[in-house]
Parts: sequence; C-alpha cells; structure tokens
Amino acid sequence: MASKIQNDKMQVDTALVRELAGLLKETDLSEIEVVDGEKRIRVARQMVAASAVANTVPVALATPSVVQSPVDAAKHPGMVPSPMVGTAYTCSEPGKPAFVNIGSVVKEGDTLIIIEAMKVMNPITAPRAGTVTQIFIANEAPVEYGEPLLVIE
Repeated sequence: MASKIQNDKMQVDTALVRELAGLLKETDLSEIEVVDGEKRIRVARQMVAASAVANTVPVALATPSVVQSPVDAAKHPGMVPSPMVGTAYTCSEPGKPAFVNIGSVVKEGDTLIIIEAMKVMNPITAPRAGTVTQIFIANEAPVEYGEPLLVIE
C-alpha cells in the first residue's frame, strides 16, 4: 500500500517519490519529473563530477621557462586565484587559441580564463595590467576556491 502525505494543497505519493529516486540512481539521471493533470512531482539529485588526474597538470610545466610551484605562487603579489570551484577553460571553445599564454601582455579587465560553475560560464579577468609569467592550470582542469591560476607581473 502506498503511503501518502496530505496537506491542504496536494497529496504526495511517497512510494512514487521513492520509486522515482530509485530510477534516478539506476539510470544515472540527474532529475526526473512526472506530470499527472495539475499534479507535478520532480525528483532531482546533485551530481558530483569526478576529475581526471591528467587534467591537473599545470600548463606551465610544458614550457621551457622556470616555474615556481603553486605553493610559492600563493605568496606572489601578482597571483590570480580562482574565485570559485569549477572547471577552468583557457580558451573560448575547443580548437580556439588560449585567452593568454606565458608572455602575454594583458590590460586590467582582459579575460584570462573562464570558470564554469553550476553550468554558468564566469570570465576571470585580469585584476591589473602586466605580463603573464606563469600559468598553473590546463584547459578543462577542475579548480578549487583560492587555487593559483596564473601570475601577472
């Protein structure tokens, strides 16, 4: 027998909600919605994306220049930290050139990187003018809040 929760507006079939939640888990869907006339039940779950270790290799390591570790960069006055958790993109779309490279001269407000967080693309802009001397993230790399992204001198 299906249990129901009733209030003044709607009766909720908790067995149906449990069944829908099980279906989400079974199929790896993030949400499912059932509509029956005026009634609507939506069940959603938060998906956590796994990150690949290969994506966390800093771009700067592939260049012949001398690179400080991100730990040292955290103390650098020109370090640009990630303002959020998300996925960093160094270019506007696959196959396009990077917004900046080591040696790029930037003006205050120029886009350095885009960080996708909760399906929103957030441009990370240069806080000051200068030359990009170090880059610590690769395209499509997961980033954490406060993580060094690059250095502008």
